[in-house]
Amino acid sequence: MLELVPLRGRPDLRAQVFSEVFMALWPAFMQEDPAADLFFARPHLDACLDTAFAVVDPARPEVAVGRAFAVPFAFGIPGRENLPDAGWDGVVRWAHADRALGRAPNALSALEITLLPSHRGRGASRMVLDAMRQRAAELGLGHIFAPVRPTMKHLEPFVPMEEYTGRTGADGLPADPWLRVHVRAGGQIVKVAPTSMVVPGTITDWQRWTGLQFTATGTVVVPNALVPVHVSLEQNHAVYIEPNVWVRHVVPV
Repeated sequence: MLELVPLRGRPDLRAQVFSEVFMALWPAFMQEDPAADLFFARPHLDACLDTAFAVVDPARPEVAVGRAFAVPFAFGIPGRENLPDAGWDGVVRWAHADRALGRAPNALSALEITLLPSHRGRGASRMVLDAMRQRAAELGLGHIFAPVRPTMKHLEPFVPMEEYTGRTGADGLPADPWLRVHVRAGGQIVKVAPTSMVVPGTITDWQRWTGLQFTATGTVVVPNALVPVHVSLEQNHAVYIEPNVWVRHVVPV
């Protein structure tokens, strides 16, 4: 059984969690979202070590086999009656503003759950998700959400996220494997976050991040992108606007 351990108590695992081993599991362009620095860059991450985790096997607790990140934020206050359409980026900005203003959080949003390929399957992701829900309870937070990045959506970049999210199997559960894990765990799909992650860059940036040549203005399908990238050669920029799916979970009592 894997365990979720906060980096606050395991600073020895921090370097492993941010090593190239884990970074290589994500497409290069996904690491270029400007909003990410409001959580991952120092000193912001230092303020969130209670909800930044390494995943370990108790048999070898000195080795990180996964990582998970979540951010506490204030929900239900004026202007925040609903989850943001800006999804991942939006909740990171909300949390950053809360820290700057000294506003007490009452909710937790998952940001990432990543396991090494050798430890995927066998219910490992569900275990990490359940442990994150338990952590929200331990911190006295009354809500937990996740802007979910559906696992297989990248295979159908032109399909609208609303349509994709609505697909179900014979059992009525979502067809997408990662959405399915969340719903099996008791999660409720709330809505699509159409502008969840926005990654802008010059044409040169995007060619470096993807290894592709951008030779025409329009939309370009990029491997592992959930939707096409918008390209303007005339303006020398390309922008990726990724939709995610907001899922609400119940905090255990």
